[in-house]
Amino acid sequence: MSDLTTAEQRVLGALDEAELVATLVELVRVPSVTGTDAEADLQHTVARWYEEAGLEVDLWSLDLEALRADPGFPGTEAPRVEGFGLVGTGAGEGVPGLILQGHVDVVPTGDLAKWAGGEAFSARIVDGVLHGRGACDMKAGVAANLAVARALHRSGVALERRLALHSVVSEEDGGLGAFATLRRGHGGEVAVITEPTSGRVVTANAGALTFRLEVAGRAAHGSTRLEGVSAIDAFFPVHVALRSLEARRNTDADPLFADTSLPYGISVGTVRSGDWASSVPDLLVAEGRMGVRLDEDPADARQALEEAVVEAASRDPWLREHPPVVTWPGGQFASGRLEGGHGLLAEVTDAVETVTGARPDEGAAPYGSDLRLYTGVGGIPTLQYGPGDVRLAHAPRESVPVEEVVEVARALALLAARRLGAH
Repeated sequence: MSDLTTAEQRVLGALDEAELVATLVELVRVPSVTGTDAEADLQHTVARWYEEAGLEVDLWSLDLEALRADPGFPGTEAPRVEGFGLVGTGAGEGVPGLILQGHVDVVPTGDLAKWAGGEAFSARIVDGVLHGRGACDMKAGVAANLAVARALHRSGVALERRLALHSVVSEEDGGLGAFATLRRGHGGEVAVITEPTSGRVVTANAGALTFRLEVAGRAAHGSTRLEGVSAIDAFFPVHVALRSLEARRNTDADPLFADTSLPYGISVGTVRSGDWASSVPDLLVAEGRMGVRLDEDPADARQALEEAVVEAASRDPWLREHPPVVTWPGGQFASGRLEGGHGLLAEVTDAVETVTGARPDEGAAPYGSDLRLYTGVGGIPTLQYGPGDVRLAHAPRESVPVEEVVEVARALALLAARRLGAH
């Protein structure tokens, strides 16, 4: 830290840690589940914070009809009647030298009885750890991004290039908000998405495709079940085939996944079957997600699953005559990665090492994210670095250490000061 320039010291000195934590608490207390009114309300709140941080604000209502008709539409799963895009940009001309991006939407809470105190949006802090839905995925990252903009503004340093903050919706169900932001023309030289990375710098993401399986049965009275065919029983060989396909697709994974036991998971998330307890069910509908390998065309991944289902059906007398139907609704995440050798990786790792004293590892994440849209649709070199552990996301134990949020914000502030030419 003794090697910092005067401007860099001023930026770090202007980062208000108490304000950062207070902002995170306020963010988590808003139940901004994907597609809800609270999600839209929060975008307006963040827009006000952007203005107070000296940013020029573009807040707009998404044209959902036009976006859904776009050939590149990434898909959605949650019901949605409106959505808002939000970008804050520093004063000046030219393409922003750095984008910091985060999403404000969160997944539903699940069973509230499994949350401590039955409250998912309390943002309570216990022993230095903040708890609540969205704490790490990814309102901690959103708060850190805003802290960087505030620090640059309050420090009074001059910048040679502009900072841009992108606050997006609908990341959890496909990336509509990021897609809309890029389609609106907002870009930059490089981007950092502050998803939770457990101290690593994530330079690649696997993709994730939502699938639906419909398996037919034959209805009968439960007391004469042999007269029918249970759709539940018929689904068993299909599920076994999915497990076998998953095993095959996870051999020889990219070295970036060295610390990930299952880079390309195939998971059945919902199963619905039957409408009466004493009837043999004649239909089962299963929905799940399929991991997309790095650099794999999503069409090839879809084909692999469809062929596995066809093969399983060919070996089963009932399914052979009543083949399962595979469709692909909902979010469709391709994989994405930062191009090899790009200087952004070194810039981020240098800033993190300067602040923390330890050089972070590079890795990949097994989940889909907006990274693939920024690198693909936007053509913007992008990586992920943010506070929290993704293993705690989407669960009633979701939380983030406050110290880690502050540490990430300081590293990003230093990155911004260096990349944007603070003086």
